[in-house]
Amino acid sequence: MSHNQLDMLTDLARDARDQAGKLLAQERQTQQQTEAQLQSLNRYRVEYAERLQQAMRDGIDPATMYNYQQFLASLDAALSRARQALAAQQKRVQQSQQHWQQEQRKLSSYDTLASRRLLEEHRRQARYEQKATDDFVTSRVARQQSDKPL
Repeated sequence: MSHNQLDMLTDLARDARDQAGKLLAQERQTQQQTEAQLQSLNRYRVEYAERLQQAMRDGIDPATMYNYQQFLASLDAALSRARQALAAQQKRVQQSQQHWQQEQRKLSSYDTLASRRLLEEHRRQARYEQKATDDFVTSRVARQQSDKPL
């Protein structure tokens, strides 16, 4: 694989990892919003149930009691849907997290390959320079010996 191909693959992997990170951040934000909605519904249900209890203490007609019960039932259904939505969102966050980790591992692999290639290039350059130095010293010693009278 050429140096340019590896650079291109690394750039593509970095872009994919960044996109996966953005998606993960969005999914986490959506999860937080869903949790907040669920908490609000829970608070509202508790408040409404307390109103019903107070109305029952004060005395309540059957029609009003029925309306309270129907509304509490609709709140319970909404809470159930909100819990399901939160569970689904948590699953999406987990999947996004796994996808981001996969993209990060891919990028790390390419970075490792690039580091190894760079290290090998440095070693090759060092060997080349050492050989050039050795050749220079050898030729200099040979010239000095040939210039010496016997």
